[in-house]
Amino acid sequence: MMKQSILLGLGVATLLAAPALATDRYQTRPPVIISADLSAPWVMQLGGSTVQPVVYPRPVAPQPRGLFQQRASRPLFGGRPVQTVANVRPNLPVIRSTLDPQYFPQMVDYQTKERPGTIVIDTNNRFLYLVMDGGKARRYGVGVGKPGFEWAGAHTITRKEEWPGWTPPSEMITREAAKGHYLPAHMEGGTGNPLGARAMYLGSTLYRIHGTNAPWTIGSAVSSGCIRLRNEDVSDLFDRVKVGTRVIVM
Repeated sequence: MMKQSILLGLGVATLLAAPALATDRYQTRPPVIISADLSAPWVMQLGGSTVQPVVYPRPVAPQPRGLFQQRASRPLFGGRPVQTVANVRPNLPVIRSTLDPQYFPQMVDYQTKERPGTIVIDTNNRFLYLVMDGGKARRYGVGVGKPGFEWAGAHTITRKEEWPGWTPPSEMITREAAKGHYLPAHMEGGTGNPLGARAMYLGSTLYRIHGTNAPWTIGSAVSSGCIRLRNEDVSDLFDRVKVGTRVIVM
C-alpha cells in the first residue's frame, strides 16, 4: 500500500511540473468552417473530418405592389392584342389606352341640309361630321368643352397650322394658377403640346379644332371649349378641309 501511494505521488508531481499546452487535449485543432452564405451562422466542426457548410435558403421577399398593373386585353382589330394600362390605386380615375370603336373615323349615313364639305359638331354625342355627297358623312370622335365651357354657333376656319404652338389665354393662366397648375406663357409645337399635331382656328374666337397628346380623353367633356381629336384623326381631317370651311357647333 505504501509503495502504490509513493508511485501515485510521483506521477502527480511530474504532471504538475510540465507546462500545460493548448494542443494537449486534441491531436489536431478542430477546423472552423464558415458557410458560403454569409447570412447564415458559422458552423464549428469539432471532429477531425471535414463537413459541408450549412447553407440556409434565402427567404423570398414578396413582390411590392406597384402603382400600375399591366395586362393584355383581347384583340380588337386584326387579331393583335391591345395593351391596356389601368391605374389600380383606389379612388383614382382609371385611364385606359384603348378607345371605344365608335370614335374611330368611319363613313356613316347622315341626312342634313348643310352643303358637302361642311363640318357639323354634335357636342352632346361627341361626334364631328364632315358632310359628304349622297347623304353620307365622315364621322370622327371628339372631346368637347367641360361643364361651364360649352358653346354653340357657326364659324369658318380662318387658319390652319401644323404642329401649332400654344399660348394659353391670360384667363386660363389665372384660373389654373388658382388650382396650383402653372401654365407656360407659350409652348412651342411638338408631341408634348396639348394642341397636338394640327389645329384649325375658328373665326376670331379662341376656339380651335385640334389634336391632343391625351387620346384617352376622346369622347369626354374635358377641354376649355376647343374641339379635340386624336392626332391621326385631326391630321386626316386637316387634309380634307380648306380655309373658309363652314363649321357648325351644336
